[in-house]
Amino acid sequence: MNSRTLPSYLVLFAFVAFFSCSQKAEQKAEAPESREASQTETTQKTILFFGNSLTAAYGIDPEDGFAGLTQSRIDSLGLDYKVINGGLSGETTAGGLSRLDWFLEDEPAIFILELGGNDGLRGIQISETKNNLLAIVDKVRSKYPDTKIILAGMQIPPNMGQEYSKEFSELYPAVAKEKNVTLIPFLLDRVGGIPELNLPDGIHPTEEGHKIVAETIWPFIEAEL
Repeated sequence: MNSRTLPSYLVLFAFVAFFSCSQKAEQKAEAPESREASQTETTQKTILFFGNSLTAAYGIDPEDGFAGLTQSRIDSLGLDYKVINGGLSGETTAGGLSRLDWFLEDEPAIFILELGGNDGLRGIQISETKNNLLAIVDKVRSKYPDTKIILAGMQIPPNMGQEYSKEFSELYPAVAKEKNVTLIPFLLDRVGGIPELNLPDGIHPTEEGHKIVAETIWPFIEAEL
């Protein structure tokens, strides 16, 4: 190395050193914002709707279903809650029990259980449906004792016989009482059996029907926020 080339190396070294220090300074400046964003994500509470095609908003845009409408209302009120839609078309209480663990990786502040309708339509024994609902509640409570649980009551048409329909409607109050959880007496109140508020299948609500369901469930959710 001769004296003529030395200044060039010094300049290059100084540039690299300055650039490296600048990057570190930027990273340090960004770190508080990153930590702040991370803290915001972790402090946001979750409302989990766990159900079948009714929760999944079968036949319409999920954002127009009662779970999606609940998120819209929460956002409009500036509440720090995130709604998770755990609805699956065709789901039974047995199926829900088997897939529940996957949804319980993170703690829900509020857990809305909407299952059993497909059990009733298939004529599954009331005792089996009840045991599955009890087991779902137990599993949520054993993992997250502070989670507020809301049970959405259902009714079915008398296709399976009057006695079965009656026992089915009594199932939800019995589970709610036994496990001391909040009960929505009938999820489809003012919607079920009204043709203009349901899709052609007569089972799944239209967008207008979901708006009414969202209004039915909101007071129960609001009381737990």
